[in-house]
Amino acid sequence: MSAPGSGGLRQVVRIGTRRSKLSLWQANHIADLLKALQPGIQIEIREYSTRGDANPEAPLPAIGGKGLFTQALEDALRRGEIDCAVHSLKDLPVDLAPDLSLAAAPERGDHRDALVSRSGLPLAELPPSARIGTGSLRRRAQLLALRPDLEILPIRGNVPTRLAKLRDPDEKLDAIVLAAAGLQRLSLAQHISEIFSAAQMLCAPGQGALAVQCLNQDDARNFFGRLADSATVCAITAERAFLGALESGCSLPVAACAHITSDVLRLQGRVLSENGDQCIDVNGEIPAVAGPADEHSARLLGKRLAEQALEQGADRILPAIKIDES
Repeated sequence: MSAPGSGGLRQVVRIGTRRSKLSLWQANHIADLLKALQPGIQIEIREYSTRGDANPEAPLPAIGGKGLFTQALEDALRRGEIDCAVHSLKDLPVDLAPDLSLAAAPERGDHRDALVSRSGLPLAELPPSARIGTGSLRRRAQLLALRPDLEILPIRGNVPTRLAKLRDPDEKLDAIVLAAAGLQRLSLAQHISEIFSAAQMLCAPGQGALAVQCLNQDDARNFFGRLADSATVCAITAERAFLGALESGCSLPVAACAHITSDVLRLQGRVLSENGDQCIDVNGEIPAVAGPADEHSARLLGKRLAEQALEQGADRILPAIKIDES
């Protein structure tokens, strides 16, 4: 990256990303946003493999959740190889290293989960004991809460890989669950059989949002901070605060979704047991105008709802399924 010019402008920006089609779409989307802000800027996209990519078949809890898809990019930032890293926000740990910064979350995509079934049928119409693939404990728990008869099978890989596994007769899958945003971004929305409501399946904190991460330096934060969408930032701040206050991680059955409507920030949080037979739902709202002060208020809202969930027994549910996230 060239040295800042007047107004913090840069001539070249190096963006780090994973190699999957979806990750590359995300990196190119950030590149397009930067070009719109600063016509003539040059973008270099550099690809990296992460621990999660190196173990495509192993269940995420078995590998260890924290930094699975982010550590390699963070290390590249520290080595000065890239100027920013682009992540799916839900992959980014709540507690960032002090030398790194979440500089921006642009306008969020679809936060919901989607069912893709071989038959095109929605969940309620799938046959008894249908086999559904997902690598997420959050999705597993909510699927079993809806239909205890289901057989949930672990499945991993990028979006095209998981769609291929669904079509593979040897896998014997009736359906898989994916983030709606990923399918939409890859022009694969035609495969969606059903998009779940929040009552059916609440999303992961930060799902559908992107994270632009940089070194924790004023110049870098100010430059990339121009990409931030204030309403998205408030929403994901509340969601991640809920997750963090539970001392949980993205691999556990914890869900949260926030949004701003009519100058009100509303947050719903959910904690489930692994088999979905226990479910704690908490809801709260605060006035919001999507400004810096609201980020602090959003964080307090997330913590307050986490405390309510703990009072209702979340502290008895989560320890039974805690995994190694080191």
